[in-house]
Amino acid sequence: MKNLFIAVAISCFLFSCKQEKKTTENDTTMVMDSVEQIKENNAPFTWEGANVYFLLTDRFFNANPENDINFDRNKETGKLRGFMGGDIAGITHKIEQGYFDKLGVNAIWFTPVVEQIHGATDEGTGNTYGYHGYWAKDWTALDPNFGTRKELAKLVETAHDHGIRILMDVVINHTGPVTEEDPVWPDEWVRTGPPCQFTTYENTTECTLVENLPDIYTESDEPVVLPDALLAKWKEEGRLSTELDELNTFFDRTGHPRAPRFYLIKWLTDYVNDMGIDGFRVDTVKHVNEESWQDLYEEASYAFQNWKNKHPDEVLDDEPFFMVGEVYNYGVSGGREFDLGDKKVDYFDHGFKSLINFELKSDADKDYETIFSKYSDLLHTKFKDKGFMNYLSSHDDGNPWDKEREKPFKAANVLLLTPGASQIYYGDETSRDLTIEGTEGDATLRSFMNWEDIDSTATKEILTHWQKLGQFRRNHPAVGAGKHKRLGKSPYVFSRTYTDSDFKDKVVIGLDLPKGKKSLWVKGFFGDGTTLYDAYSNTEVVVKNGKVILDNPYDTALLEVPSS
Repeated sequence: MKNLFIAVAISCFLFSCKQEKKTTENDTTMVMDSVEQIKENNAPFTWEGANVYFLLTDRFFNANPENDINFDRNKETGKLRGFMGGDIAGITHKIEQGYFDKLGVNAIWFTPVVEQIHGATDEGTGNTYGYHGYWAKDWTALDPNFGTRKELAKLVETAHDHGIRILMDVVINHTGPVTEEDPVWPDEWVRTGPPCQFTTYENTTECTLVENLPDIYTESDEPVVLPDALLAKWKEEGRLSTELDELNTFFDRTGHPRAPRFYLIKWLTDYVNDMGIDGFRVDTVKHVNEESWQDLYEEASYAFQNWKNKHPDEVLDDEPFFMVGEVYNYGVSGGREFDLGDKKVDYFDHGFKSLINFELKSDADKDYETIFSKYSDLLHTKFKDKGFMNYLSSHDDGNPWDKEREKPFKAANVLLLTPGASQIYYGDETSRDLTIEGTEGDATLRSFMNWEDIDSTATKEILTHWQKLGQFRRNHPAVGAGKHKRLGKSPYVFSRTYTDSDFKDKVVIGLDLPKGKKSLWVKGFFGDGTTLYDAYSNTEVVVKNGKVILDNPYDTALLEVPSS
């Protein structure tokens, strides 16, 4: 097992240093008590069954209060519409603490950290700053509110030490909004109209997503010159000649025209080349011509291989660069193609290994067998050698499943046991409130991570359930990437099997089991005399007469063959 580092926080949340000290000490104690129990895991990693943790960088953990205010971002904002202090160092701190290890997380996706617009917008919801990361001003720099390149490099290195991949969130569809402090990019780079209508391919890709969000001419191959403001910024920061030399090298190597998308592709893949970023989560996919995504994937793959060649001792495995796309409202039942009205596009043919699946939240109220068998069939037929990423709540979906957090245990069962990659949205595992009074729009989904709740009995019970399922999922590719089969209807018992070359993995899981003594049918999957280990109750059992007998207060069983 990778070394697990335990760090004690010395910083404080934006709101209260005293409160931060208490929360951090308690959280650290909880992690230290439990990290030692994490089992050795030699199972191969697969993106098809990855356990991904998605967080808003600004809303997760504030490890460095000194970077909380930059660029005179001092205006009063609408509720939850300003920066709150979370940063890159905060993510690293929680990796070092073992928080993600205990959750069974093997990939982290965080919102964009490039430099955001300096000003605020006001569209009837109060002033809003680019705390969420999707309002880029300069793709070549990190926003100091989030941290530094050195801190980002440390984040990637620390994650890799824990066997965790890093997904960087990237945007090439648009710049940030225009404000008094942030003039519009040159006409050759962006369009400021017409607004998207979402009825045809053209009025979905060659348009502005919302008002005052300049759309980059990603479909153009016409060369453009760099904006004067960007050149002046680079000069003031002492990196003008370096940036220009690197651009010359990039365009000489690739032969690409100096069109807008290729500048952005160069700037974004630099983070891969320099730090070993494992993949991109790509924003607003359907609003960009698909050829641009192929270009991005090819250059990111080149950069990833280049990084591997230079850092052979730091390479986790031979997995290629990974791209997962956000095609808003895409559902896996429709197959690989997405219908844009007058044209269907298969984004899997243009660099994407996976797309975010907006459909699971609609399926979540169905019985387990209906959900699991559906997604297993899809994963091994229409999406064979590709994949999809399931979620139940997210940062911009105003209708998450169980918004009131009334069914946190079923949420864990559905999300972590459904075939496909799982996307835990920060706070799913701690029932972070998604109904914040006084907020407008998506802001209610984006409160600060509720670390202060972790020591409560109710939250601890919920978190423990997510941790047990998450670790089992991480340790067994069969859970997320394997084939599903029901073994018993009442009580509900099913198997998962996964084979990759010489590696074979098989598990049995029981849900909604009676508390106390229970009999689980495993005949035809595990033979009589086989010793099994229940990772949920930490109990060894032996198969007899085609079944195992458990006697515990739990309604869940996670059966595996004990490692030798």
